Amino acid sequence: MAKIPDFSIFYDRACERKGGEQNMLAQMPTLASDEQLMQLTDDRVLSLLTRCIFRAGFVWQVIDNKWPQFEQAFSGFVPLYWQQVPPERLEALANDERIVRNFQKIITVPVNARMIVEVAEEYGSFGRFLAQWPNSDQVGLLLLLKKNGARLGGNTSQYALRMLGWDGFVTSPDVVRALANYRLLDASVTSQKGLRQVQTAINHWHEKTGLPRSHISRILSYSVG
Repeated sequence: MAKIPDFSIFYDRACERKGGEQNMLAQMPTLASDEQLMQLTDDRVLSLLTRCIFRAGFVWQVIDNKWPQFEQAFSGFVPLYWQQVPPERLEALANDERIVRNFQKIITVPVNARMIVEVAEEYGSFGRFLAQWPNSDQVGLLLLLKKNGARLGGNTSQYALRMLGWDGFVTSPDVVRALANYRLLDASVTSQKGLRQVQTAINHWHEKTGLPRSHISRILSYSVG
């Protein structure tokens, strides 16, 4: 990796491309405090993970528009129920017109419900677990989600964490391009090496600027194009 440049290079370019600093900052992701993360209920975590899984490779707006019907079809995504759901319930969902009937995605719900329940047994809730996980080690959290969950690899878990308000990066194509342009990334972001290179750069800029990591990630994406 090359020497990490001053973040002002990316910040100034993002401001210019977005019509000024005020406009650019108005488009930053919303962060949750540790207290807000701890108040997350496990059903909302399962709902959001499932939403991101169904969004992957699909038109996001279609999933978002249908989400109230998903909530009805999945009876509010209560993890204690879904971790041991009867097989016939899953089969019925594969024919339920209220949702997108992708059985491979439907069957992720029991797996991810089990993961959430197991974490909650140790930490009190999944939100409490997220609140205590260090933001400097997002790679470790992503690996845990991928290992213990279903279809939570790639960008899916990154977007889920972002939507939950956890402060972390998203390896969008523009973020990858911004880092690669300055030779800060020489491995695929689907690999641990690549993810750790992203994390190293973003942690460095966080320490230098005090900006949230999710904001640094968004600013990087705005600096190219």
